[in-house]
Amino acid sequence: MVKIDCLGDMCPVPVLRLKNVMDSIKKGEECMLVTDHSCTISNIKSFCNANHLKYDAEEVINGVWEVTISVNK
Repeated sequence: MVKIDCLGDMCPVPVLRLKNVMDSIKKGEECMLVTDHSCTISNIKSFCNANHLKYDAEEVINGVWEVTISVNK
């Protein structure tokens, strides 16, 4: 699983970092993005919907989210 640490990064940086690794991830693999900015969740959701990717966001501790993106290309 590819992990992207976006703690402290503000939008659109997390989406751009996710976009940069998507081509290297194979079908069936997952990517986890960790963020501490709530606006990132909606932007990642929009990115995943536009690119037909599955995602699951979970607030693992107060103010920190882990977003798991599944690639089905």
